[in-house]
Amino acid sequence: MIGVFDSGYGGLTVLKAFLKEMPGYDYLYLGDSARAPYGNKSLKMVYEYTLRAVEFLFGQGAELVILACNTASAKALRKIQQEWLPLHYPERRVLGVVIPLAEAAAKSSRWGRIGVMGTRATIESGVYEQELRKLNPQLKVFGQACPLLVPLVEEGWAGKPETNMILKKYLRTLKSKTVDTLILGCTHYPFLERDIKRLSGRNCRVLDAPAIVADRLGDYLMRHPEMETRLSRAGGRNFFTTDDPKRFKSFGEEFLGRSMSDVLFVPL
Repeated sequence: MIGVFDSGYGGLTVLKAFLKEMPGYDYLYLGDSARAPYGNKSLKMVYEYTLRAVEFLFGQGAELVILACNTASAKALRKIQQEWLPLHYPERRVLGVVIPLAEAAAKSSRWGRIGVMGTRATIESGVYEQELRKLNPQLKVFGQACPLLVPLVEEGWAGKPETNMILKKYLRTLKSKTVDTLILGCTHYPFLERDIKRLSGRNCRVLDAPAIVADRLGDYLMRHPEMETRLSRAGGRNFFTTDDPKRFKSFGEEFLGRSMSDVLFVPL
């Protein structure tokens, strides 16, 4: 199966894109809402939480796990790939979302001025700037930490006037830098995409992060048939959360626009 991990509800934006583009596969989703947001956690804690999640998904039958969480991708992915997987699960894979988004931004930028919205941990890690500079050293990269957005999304405040006031403040700095391309460096932010696009203005392209990640996963599976052939195709969807299953189910069904199987509580 394909596992999708996020610090909370945000990874549902990525899962929705997977279900649209690759509906035949079986998917496992784990949201660590009890510990969200990850953006204010230490490197050690993010790594430990992410590792527990990956171990759980592997234990449930995942052959491939996508770290939909940008913070986990920025602060835990490399160590998991290079140090932990070779020793424990050498035939399985864990992928992140940072490189696909960086590559898409570098390709689409018109003036070489790229903005990144993310959690404090993601912005402070400098991971997007590092990856973008590898692709094109001439790019100008401007990061904006947005620590209030994940809690607001988790509480169902997307689209409310108070949230838009906070969004406007966060985007003001990026607009002053005349960025032409904006990376939503957190899977929770697509819930706010309509207002982000409106507030960013017509001269700034806001990347469709979930669609980009789904496209890259499809490409990865085409290039790695040894993994693709191991993935089951019974159309299964299983959901797990570290917080309230009823609340997760209600939120998930409304966003995905489909009924969900029972959401199970996991005490990671």
